[in-house]
Amino acid sequence: MAGFGLAMLGLAVMLAVPPVSAQRVEGDRAAASGIYEAEVPVSGQGEAERNNGFSRALAQVLAKISGDRSATGRPGVGQELRRAKEYVSGYDYRQDESADATGATRFRTVLVVRFDRARVDGVIGALGLPVWPQPRPKPVLWLAIDDGKGPRLVGLAQNNAARSVLDRATERGYRLGLPSGSAAEQAAVSAIWRGDTGAIARLSARYSPPMQLIGKLYRKGAGWKADWVFVDSGRVLSKWSSENGDARRAMAGGADGAADALIRRYARGSGASGPAGTYRVLFTGIDSADDYIRLSAYLQEVSVVRRFRPVNAGPNGLVLELELISGLPGFRRMVDGRGVLIAGDSGTQTDEDGEDGQPRESTGMPTYDLR
Repeated sequence: MAGFGLAMLGLAVMLAVPPVSAQRVEGDRAAASGIYEAEVPVSGQGEAERNNGFSRALAQVLAKISGDRSATGRPGVGQELRRAKEYVSGYDYRQDESADATGATRFRTVLVVRFDRARVDGVIGALGLPVWPQPRPKPVLWLAIDDGKGPRLVGLAQNNAARSVLDRATERGYRLGLPSGSAAEQAAVSAIWRGDTGAIARLSARYSPPMQLIGKLYRKGAGWKADWVFVDSGRVLSKWSSENGDARRAMAGGADGAADALIRRYARGSGASGPAGTYRVLFTGIDSADDYIRLSAYLQEVSVVRRFRPVNAGPNGLVLELELISGLPGFRRMVDGRGVLIAGDSGTQTDEDGEDGQPRESTGMPTYDLR
């Protein structure tokens, strides 16, 4: 066992992973454990750098909540990222100190951002992003590493060697646990290496939930390759490989693959925004060309609006045809509370406030008044 400890210590140094305590495996970076929180490195504490950091942090949060690594590429998300500071409930800075492979000390400024849950949920609902429900499972990571001296299991005491995959899971919005590393578990490394998922599932029965991320990391040419299997209640959900010249990045691919498998099985649509399409909306309070210019400029900022065109103008107001990436509920969620457009009633009631003093009938379309 002494040789095992030295080998794992050597691997941790080779991967240039800074020391951490075993308790951090359970806490998984408490400062960023909240699903509505994120940490991003910044080059300074100026306003421009901070606002850029807010955007990157919100991108992380949307990816964690939705489980979608490509969430930032979805329609409308980019516009919301540019106004990320509107959703911030608080932030702090932290100075991280670490040593590189040569032993030199490096310092890094990290911006820790906390977002307003209700407002972020509103954006997700309005844009129709998927939601990965909470609470989320904590699969057991059964990782064997062969650095050329034979495969060895990464247990709780050797968590430094698996730091990149543990941290990557946290970034994806869930956590991974490690086995305790008992003698029986150490002996199971051969089962990991030959892909015997049944044997590992039986050995993992003492842990909860009954999910296992099983991986083996080994040298391939000048780099590293990892082969992965994700098992849920004895069923293989996914198999994949990750390869990189950097062992840490090859390991991190395990967390990504497991997250993708979990999301495919458990994520659901937000369902609150309505279907995408083209809708006619009546706008009142448009009394001049300046009012129309102001309305046009505002609609161009609303992330659910792809484009719009005037249909007609009359005593009831101005009718615009809006092409929305989500439905009318999503549009309403985006404009409510911003003080520019105030939602009115729609239906077939009469309105005694016509300009000619005569009753006028409602169009039945959604109505918004420009303030």
